[in-house]
Amino acid sequence: MCLVVLAIGQSSQYPLILAGNRDEFHGRPTQKADWWADRPDVVGGRDLQAGGTWLALHRNGRFATVTNYRDAEPVSSKFRSRGHLVTEFLESKLSALDHLNTIDGDNYAGFNLIVGDSNNVAYRSNRGAEARELPAGVYGLSNALLDGPWDKVKRSKRGLSALLDRNAVNETTILRLLDDRAPGPIGEVDSTSLSFAVAHAISAPFIVTPDYGTRSSTVVFANNEGQWRITERRFNADGTSTGESRFTFSSRSSVT
Repeated sequence: MCLVVLAIGQSSQYPLILAGNRDEFHGRPTQKADWWADRPDVVGGRDLQAGGTWLALHRNGRFATVTNYRDAEPVSSKFRSRGHLVTEFLESKLSALDHLNTIDGDNYAGFNLIVGDSNNVAYRSNRGAEARELPAGVYGLSNALLDGPWDKVKRSKRGLSALLDRNAVNETTILRLLDDRAPGPIGEVDSTSLSFAVAHAISAPFIVTPDYGTRSSTVVFANNEGQWRITERRFNADGTSTGESRFTFSSRSSVT
């Protein structure tokens, strides 16, 4: 997933609001969001190439989401898939912060990882950001460190904050926020390894190119009664929606 916006303790109705776009090559095999056959307490989409995921929830009220960190270091076959960082937290018995401190970052290519439940959320990157708990606030994440300076991150945070200020947070408004297809400013485009047209296109919150783009948008709400709701909307290469999945459950317990 290449864009995440997160609101912690900013809504009287929803202590946790999580939304994100997963950007990936269109040819990479993917399973749509559902309860997993081999892990029946886990719900989310799944990368069928490596077996992990970019975002998922557990029935006990834990969630995790990961993004790649974009840097010049080549990805080696010795690295573990970053998608397993999500499932390993969901099945852990440790608190969010304690779990993050057990991860050996050298085993992975660059990553950003946000984990937690409706009460406690923590973040870590293996590119210079030590594990830390996140206090109440609105956060944005893409393929740099948390709250990085990219336009897509700042724009999406402003959009979520505006919805919260107007008490207009719902599935429809957040999916519309994630559907922002306007590229970032020209000065932000890095065309070192890509053509300018492609580099400009991927600066948008929602990416549309023939080979690579936003494959799905996901919205997660946790309310004060322990109810969780996850919605996934999927897209093809031209950015047209191809289907949606929705799941609601009550968490059995939340590890704090």
